[in-house]
Parts: sequence; structure tokens; C-alpha cells
Amino acid sequence: MIPAQRRKPRILTVKVSRRLTPNMIRITFTGEDLADFPDGKEGAHCKLAFPRSGESLTAFAAHYAEGQPSGRIHPVRTYTVRAFRRDGPEMDIDFVAHGDEGPATRWAQAARPGDFLAFMGPGPVKVSGFHADWYLVAADMSALPVATATLEAMPRSARGVAIFEIHSAEDRQDIDMPDGIEVHWLVQGDPHQPSTALIDVIRRLTFPQGRIQTCIAGESGVIRALRLLVQTERGVDKADAYISGYWKIGMVEDEHQAARRDGRAG
Repeated sequence: MIPAQRRKPRILTVKVSRRLTPNMIRITFTGEDLADFPDGKEGAHCKLAFPRSGESLTAFAAHYAEGQPSGRIHPVRTYTVRAFRRDGPEMDIDFVAHGDEGPATRWAQAARPGDFLAFMGPGPVKVSGFHADWYLVAADMSALPVATATLEAMPRSARGVAIFEIHSAEDRQDIDMPDGIEVHWLVQGDPHQPSTALIDVIRRLTFPQGRIQTCIAGESGVIRALRLLVQTERGVDKADAYISGYWKIGMVEDEHQAARRDGRAG
């Protein structure tokens, strides 16, 4: 198999698009380029490139025929592999519905069978092994795909707490998680306003003795505070703590990525 970083982007087409919840869209993709997709990549990040308005599949695919071009003419955003099924083959990717705020969410809300995009990746799975006595999972809606994929991959004997910040009560999802995971759903109606809800709940938790693993992701300001709380104050080993900022209030992804490189975002 060609390594992900050297492989030309996969061209995927929409098979089915549906509202998973009022503010989450699940799109199922298919295509010949998924034939050699590796198993076990649920929860891994990927880059998606979206076609320009009116662009044909032929013209779009030709742009990526020789690999990843040096010049970017299509919007690119980071997402998570939610599920992959060899039968088909099919891949699910979940998109938060943000109205008309950006090219990815506009594309996802209008997506119909036959629409297309380019898939680059996958990267590594964020939590690739489970060896803890207790787990802490926390995410806002941008990170629900990685959090839910992580919960579904856990051993059935796992114990811990999962905390999700969502836009409405109807955004709660059914998750095939271990019975020993206690779940809290927090409603934050306006994601553009800073929220300390995740921080407040985690600060009140009693961390048990033993080895602890985390999968925590969301808005960078919140993540910065949670990294300090979980690793510095509560002493969770950095090697066992996946804690990542996926976005930042007031920034588009390109700006956020630049801020992360400069150390200005969580």
C-alpha cells in the first residue's frame, strides 16, 4: 500500500447524506479509490478538498491526478474518519452544520448523491490503544466524531466518564459505548460564545487512582485550560492524554492552524 503522505488524493463521491441530528450531517462516501483503504482508521483525521462551484468531476479529478498539487485552488478542511466498511466500500464522515459560515459546511448541507470531493490521509488514530483503569472523554460538536469513534473502540469492560457539549438537546447521539462509561450532555446553544461548561464539569470530577487515559478535543481556548487541569493539576501522564484544539472562536481553519504552529492556540 502507498503511504498516506505520498499517495495521491482519493476522489470520493456521495452515496447518502442525512441529518444525524439537527446540527450534524452524516455523509456516506463511496468510490473505487477506497478499495485499498486501511482498516481500523475510525477516529483518524483526514483532509478534505472541496470542488469550486460548477466544477465538473473530470476537471476536479484531473487536478489531483498526479498527487497533491503544490498550489491550492480548492478549500481544504480537516475532518475525522467516523466509520469505514469494506463492504461497498463505504466511509462515513460527520459534518457539523454551521449554516453558511464556511465552504465545507456549505458543501455538506447541499451534498447530494453523486457529489464529490478529494480525500487526503488518513492520519494516525488519536487513541490507538486502551490500557487504562479509567477513561475521560470530552468533546464539543466539532470533536464528537473522534470522541464517539474512540468510545466505540474501547474494550467493553472500560470504565470512565464522557462529557459532550452540544448545540441542542436533540443533538444527543446513540453511541455504542461500554456500559461502564457515564455520559453527560451539556447544551451550549451558541458555539460562537466562549463556554466553560466542559471545564467546570471536569474540574468537579473525582479522578480515581490508577492509570487514566483521555480523549479530549474542541475549541482551543477550552482545550488550553483543560490541558492545564488534566495534565498539570491532576497529573495525567502526557503520553496517556490526547488533548487537542480543533478550532478557535473567531478563526477559520487556516488561521487556527497558523496560530497553533506559532503557539497561539491550544
